[in-house]
Amino acid sequence: MNNLNLIEKINELKEKRSAIILAHNYQLPEVQDIADFVGDSLELAQISAKTDAKVVVLCGVRFMAETAAMISPKKKILLPDKTAGCPMAEMVSVEKVREMKKQYPKAAVVCYVNSTAEIKAESDICCTSSNALKIVESLKNYKQVIFIPDKYLGHFLSLSSEKEFILANGYCPTHAKISSKLIDELKVKYKDAKVLVHGECTPEIKEKADKVLSTGKMCDYVQNSLKKDFIIATEKEIMHRMKKENPKKNLIQASPLAICPGMKKNNLEKILNVLENMKNEVKVDEKVELKARKCIDRMLLI
Repeated sequence: MNNLNLIEKINELKEKRSAIILAHNYQLPEVQDIADFVGDSLELAQISAKTDAKVVVLCGVRFMAETAAMISPKKKILLPDKTAGCPMAEMVSVEKVREMKKQYPKAAVVCYVNSTAEIKAESDICCTSSNALKIVESLKNYKQVIFIPDKYLGHFLSLSSEKEFILANGYCPTHAKISSKLIDELKVKYKDAKVLVHGECTPEIKEKADKVLSTGKMCDYVQNSLKKDFIIATEKEIMHRMKKENPKKNLIQASPLAICPGMKKNNLEKILNVLENMKNEVKVDEKVELKARKCIDRMLLI
């Protein structure tokens, strides 16, 4: 079945099921194009909560679908590929978090949204790359912060905060592939370019940034800037959205290797399949959800 036929069938079923399709900025171009909304992790969760649709097809990875399921308990959250996962989210275990909490009993546990529901259930509050510093600074009664699972985002936050950070050893393998040498070469070639870097990148890459931003904030920055040239240091598929929104600007990808395998597991065939069969619904264990939901709700209140 060709893409045009797939798109036609998806749109028919979307209307029949009262469904909405949400896609992360790292999804394949054809998935972004069929989505009702394209955005970052926090935006997708917020849209899933606000929409009147009964079914949400969330084109991203599992932790995103779990978050959407927890804040939209009356909706069906479908993940086109149930194996779509985030390596960083799997790098910190519940046992490790509990061990850190015992070692630092006076610390607040802040978990990056790129974490499993079980990890969120062990945490005091959640954050995204766009609101992380605001969340950390809201913890007025804590001088210590256990930040999980992203050590690179945690390190970056520690540079702007007086709190003591205890970091887990997680990181994003995709962002770790971005080469410092290649960015240097691009900066020489495009002397007037603004370098936009995601918070999951290594400290070495962030030192070369004009701005360290979430994917959503990157898109906003490019759209609102009067500059013409931008070097974009994050997963490659964000370029599709940026080029659609900014056809007259020169957008340069910092690394052709920055590809997230988990994000690429979703495609048009799988979207059609879940809408036809209403399968791959993401649910969170009731006891885990009760604790994890509090962690997310605290974030959403700030």
